[in-house]
Amino acid sequence: MTVSLLLCDDPLRPARCDPHFAPQAAAARAAGAEVALLDHDALLRGDTDEAVRRVPRGLGAVWYRGWMIPAAAYAELDTALAGRGVHLLTTPGMYRAAHELPGWYAAFAEMTPTSAWMPCEPGRPPGPDALARAAARLPAGPGIVKDFVKSRKHEWDEACYLPDLADTPAVHAVVSRFVERQEDSLTGGIVLRAFEDFRRDTGEARIWWLDGEAVLATGHPDTPGLRPVPDLDPVRPLVRGLDCRFVATDLARRTDGTWRVVEVGDGQVSDLGAGADPAALLGPLLAVEHGPEGRWGRDA
Repeated sequence: MTVSLLLCDDPLRPARCDPHFAPQAAAARAAGAEVALLDHDALLRGDTDEAVRRVPRGLGAVWYRGWMIPAAAYAELDTALAGRGVHLLTTPGMYRAAHELPGWYAAFAEMTPTSAWMPCEPGRPPGPDALARAAARLPAGPGIVKDFVKSRKHEWDEACYLPDLADTPAVHAVVSRFVERQEDSLTGGIVLRAFEDFRRDTGEARIWWLDGEAVLATGHPDTPGLRPVPDLDPVRPLVRGLDCRFVATDLARRTDGTWRVVEVGDGQVSDLGAGADPAALLGPLLAVEHGPEGRWGRDA
């Protein structure tokens, strides 16, 4: 059975692929794979039937490559596609585990900054007492705030960096600002992470893993010109312990020379970045083995 690719459509020209993913569409077609289009906007507004309307029935096993999807919406997408005879190779359980920090943190705890988290609804930041209890579980010193998926590192001083985790009023002020600026896009809750100082001249490496093996190394999309080469031997067993098919890990070198995992993500929604060869990623993806319904492994 062949594997197909599910990409986001162009909101202005729905019959075409979103231009951001057009190189991946071309690479998939060049490899002989079928490309189907998802209406990402419809999915996010809860109209799942409309979102999958252009996906051919009976398409079989597919990988999704596109914009981020909330874990609950991904589960709805999985159900809608299954009703059309289309099966995502990454199950909803795998997707949530790799996409949200509470899902992947335990597997990578030895190689990633110490973290603590709590649920939080958009527009309702945790109170000072709850933040103080979370901060007490981290090493003394500075930290950062993010939600279960993303930070606002582009607003470093205003809505990301926490100079002193013991300064509860200051932590509460930054976290509140973060929650305000995330608006409805806040995912899951609040995460406090210990701050670790990474070398800026090295950049980050984004490593793509398929079935527990590294299949591609690229630079981080924020710094595509920097492509460090970390030792992956310590990372490989951690990725395998997560038990997810397709994972991306971002690694950075601390100022003391130690490589650290700074972020983990589901490979389907991790950006390939400028200058990376889409065929180098899609070749292994489109050649995977899968069962009669496109499944592999267990749903975590």
